[in-house]
Amino acid sequence: MPGFLILNGPNLNLLGLRQPEVYGHTTLADVEAMCREHAERIGVTVEFAQSNSEGTLVDHIHSCRERLDGLILNAGAYTHTSVALMDAISSAEVPAIELHLSNVHAREEFRHVSYIAKVAVGVICGFGPRGYTLAMDAMQAHLERAR
Repeated sequence: MPGFLILNGPNLNLLGLRQPEVYGHTTLADVEAMCREHAERIGVTVEFAQSNSEGTLVDHIHSCRERLDGLILNAGAYTHTSVALMDAISSAEVPAIELHLSNVHAREEFRHVSYIAKVAVGVICGFGPRGYTLAMDAMQAHLERAR
């Protein structure tokens, strides 16, 4: 059974509270519950982690190597600044999908740059919490094509 890490970066621990006009009222716990239910339906296992610390996120990405089949990463603002996360994904040698709740391309110009996209198999943005299950489906499809 394929296994995915769903990794969330800075400020996502405040999901549902922070800027609800942009990110909505769904909490990170709600997202996790939704993803666990979806994982059962599609036959995958999921692990979850969140950190506001770039180094901890790098450690989580490294932990995927030779242990999990895919990484779904909402790196938050680190998407636009972190060469370290980009390098960690390359080093982990596990397919990654970049994920955002909001449509980053319709927001401030600095959000249009992504270091993560350079090493990801795809990017999902703008679909709110539903983006997480879309990313799970996309990862599963990617793995099936790669077999």
